Amino acid sequence: MADLPTRPLRLDLKKDTGLTVTWADGSTSFYPVAYLRRMSPSADMRALRDEMRNNPLTVLPSGSTPSDALTAEALEPVGRYAIRIRFSDGHDTGIYSWDYLRSIDPDRRSGKG
Repeated sequence: MADLPTRPLRLDLKKDTGLTVTWADGSTSFYPVAYLRRMSPSADMRALRDEMRNNPLTVLPSGSTPSDALTAEALEPVGRYAIRIRFSDGHDTGIYSWDYLRSIDPDRRSGKG
């Protein structure tokens, strides 16, 4: 079970730009739509990221590289621990737990946060 600081207080999805999460500890994270799609925790996207890490010449499957037109069509809760995002390209199998979202925060990964 996630501890209180990991839980979000507010989720604000802008379908064309991204998801802003206000966390219980007072911090805020912004996730661009294309980044969320690329970092989907679904099994197929995890396998693709692993393959790309091991072989930078990996041929990407059709539709695996989000375009500028990609949008987040819907966001739905999964229990009290996660969300599922449906993207305009049809992808909707990734379940983003609060802990996973914190771990992929673009600002924290780049050292800004």
